[in-house]
Amino acid sequence: MPGIFALRQIIPTRLTASSNAQNPLNSSLDGALDIRDWKLARIFEGRGYHVSIGAFSTPITGGGAGTIFDQDQPEGVLSIPSGVTLIPVRIHVQTQTPLLATDADESEILIAVDRLAASNASSATGTAETIFNMRTDNPQSSLITATSAVTTNITNPTLDIELASSRLVGDVQGTAATALWTKQELLYEPVDPPLIVGPAAVYLYWGGTVATTGFAQVQWIEIPTPPTS
Repeated sequence: MPGIFALRQIIPTRLTASSNAQNPLNSSLDGALDIRDWKLARIFEGRGYHVSIGAFSTPITGGGAGTIFDQDQPEGVLSIPSGVTLIPVRIHVQTQTPLLATDADESEILIAVDRLAASNASSATGTAETIFNMRTDNPQSSLITATSAVTTNITNPTLDIELASSRLVGDVQGTAATALWTKQELLYEPVDPPLIVGPAAVYLYWGGTVATTGFAQVQWIEIPTPPTS
């Protein structure tokens, strides 16, 4: 029947959790068509993950525990191996900006992607973070590596794609040392998220001309890399 044939052509399916042969975005693990929101469907399957960077009262100091953000000492890294694709769902960064030292002080946040190389950040260079499945019964583990508070130089990433950024510049027209910044945070919740195909990495930075501390919560969908056609 032509109508059924056309429908089958525009709705790709998947065979199993480990199969790369078919598109893994919009069918259930047993290959049946899934009509739920695609993100919720993947979370049901155990393909949604969460990592927190910085604890409730213990932030990460930006700039590789310095000041101005340092490209080879990121505050957070998600390293994506070959064969795995990361789809960012929600990245929320909150900074604790200090008192201004001068009237032109700057504080900034950057979320960026190295689309061609995984990161060599590890517990030897920073803090290995625990990745939680967004299904709390934890049906499967992430293949991605999460590292925070990198204070030893890693292989300098090529930041091909900037997903989001935020900047504040002090301008108080007065005594800067008595002034507070306005609130600074960055929420990245893409409507049409990119597919970040491994080997690749997502990098989180914050810092400024004065020491800036912060926290981040990162959520993503993780799938076997789909075919290109």
